[in-house]
Amino acid sequence: MPRDTLTADRIVRAAIELLDEEGLDGLNMRSLAKRLGSAATAVYWHIKTKDDLVRLAGDAIWHEVELPDLDATDWRTAATAHASGMHAMLTRHPWLVQAFGSHLLHGPGQARHDDLGLAIYEKAGFAPADADRAAATVFTFVLGNALGPAAQVSLNRRLAKNGADAGQLMADAMTRATETAMRFPRLRERLGTTAATEYASAPDDTFAFGLRAILDGFEARLTAERGGRGE
Repeated sequence: MPRDTLTADRIVRAAIELLDEEGLDGLNMRSLAKRLGSAATAVYWHIKTKDDLVRLAGDAIWHEVELPDLDATDWRTAATAHASGMHAMLTRHPWLVQAFGSHLLHGPGQARHDDLGLAIYEKAGFAPADADRAAATVFTFVLGNALGPAAQVSLNRRLAKNGADAGQLMADAMTRATETAMRFPRLRERLGTTAATEYASAPDDTFAFGLRAILDGFEARLTAERGGRGE
């Protein structure tokens, strides 16, 4: 494919597909160029480095998070939709969770998301500094919940290298972990009523439970502040 038929947008879309399939370790300009039917030199003409590519790809997927209309809903409904949308996006693209720890990520997609988060908590009644803290609390919670699936994807890829049976390696590790857990009473009780593979993952609705607890705390704080002001 001639260089002039490529665009930065096409390269970024192809990079996202490659990252979804292979993770950060699987992204390189040669593999990306092959996917695009081009030469690596043509890719470099548009995007100079792998770091730039990860930054652009990472920012592009923030646009998948639908922003709630604050004029049409209450702050708590908006906060729930906002956090849930971010969690779903990070689950679809687990490499972005890893990229937070290895790349400098910024851009209009992420800024658009961050700005809306601040607006939600200002609408709730927080002063600007506390709105910053509330938005950061929710972001950290969402990111932490997405870390487990991201780590699992990365681990499966690593275990499967060189033709290894990742499923068998995981099963063997789970057996040993279960044997250890059975020495502890609360873990033993749970493992006695559910499959070890089910217990190893977070219980159903863990994300929704935690998010409700955080928003309950915000609401209680706001109510107490209003009461202190005599409102």
